[in-house]
Amino acid sequence: MTENMKYLVQISRIFVGVLFIISGFIKLNDPLGFSYKLQEYFGADVLNMEFLIPYALLISVFVVVFEVVLGVFLLIGYLPKFTVYSLLAMIVFFTFLTFYSAYFDKVKDCGCFGDALKLTPWESFAKDIILLVFILVLVYGLKHINPIFSKLPTTIIALLSFIISLWFGYHVLMHLPSIDFRAYAIGKNIQEQMRIPEGAPKPILEYTWTFKVNGEEKEFVTNGSYPSVEGEYVGVETKTIDEGYIPPIQDFSIESEDEELTTYFLEKEKLMIVAMYNIATSESDGVAKLRGLTDEAISKGYTVIGLTSSGNDAKQKVKQDYSLNFDFYLCDEKVIKTIVRANPGIVLLEKGTVVNKAHWNDIEDIEL
Repeated sequence: MTENMKYLVQISRIFVGVLFIISGFIKLNDPLGFSYKLQEYFGADVLNMEFLIPYALLISVFVVVFEVVLGVFLLIGYLPKFTVYSLLAMIVFFTFLTFYSAYFDKVKDCGCFGDALKLTPWESFAKDIILLVFILVLVYGLKHINPIFSKLPTTIIALLSFIISLWFGYHVLMHLPSIDFRAYAIGKNIQEQMRIPEGAPKPILEYTWTFKVNGEEKEFVTNGSYPSVEGEYVGVETKTIDEGYIPPIQDFSIESEDEELTTYFLEKEKLMIVAMYNIATSESDGVAKLRGLTDEAISKGYTVIGLTSSGNDAKQKVKQDYSLNFDFYLCDEKVIKTIVRANPGIVLLEKGTVVNKAHWNDIEDIEL
């Protein structure tokens, strides 16, 4: 029995350690994206902890670095008691969070694997339950978790994992994610990502009709057709059985105050987008760099536009304060955050295909 327990603990150790490292690294590649997901969880309609929203990025970096480091600690057997109980605390918290968001249908994508792998809250909850079982095995068999190296190499590896994780998180925040899993990655065409292919599965809806028949309310379920019922119509409720095919990009648009210009701009041969999802919170050092770049782009035949969700007053003020030579158009804040993880960020398009993008720190590296 003890021998079997040893094997079970080692299998659990490898499975949990590797999964935490992978999950943590994917989020560490894009801590800003994970912070946006945390802001959703902290919102008034989910956990109602809005006081934590200003600290979402700090919490994001701490959580993902801790996740990677714990995975490494477990694999090398460093501080086993601290590691296992920390893993238990994390998985209990995440299991509660995913159950809460799934049961109350609050957050559609849990964000566990960033944009690399989309899981629904129920799928994520199932994944957390499985992980919880493996971690409980580790708690029960804690005495079987021993370091795989002597004390000094183990300590050095543990320390290096922390330093490298912290450095990598800082690096991608100051530039852009090293791997872009989103639909706006370099090489992707926005129009193609918005289209629904012919023959794609259509949504399946279930309609529950309520009628008053002989003074008593009765329900009739159909797939959309109006039921043949002798009675007085009361109401109808719809339920989505299958969402069908969902295109990778759904909400992208470029709008002026009075017209929709998405197609017009996406057909441009050379388009530069200056993405500033919120002008008030944009980095002033980055905005100050824009004039030189956009002047050069215009001189080389580029159409230059800004995309923001901010109002007209903010748009006029930033143009005046920084002598910007292009106009801003409206786009949803969440979409702009998805396009490029910088405020401001630069995106170059050729007929709707993303050919380059850059953080404001890397504006000097853009080749036109």
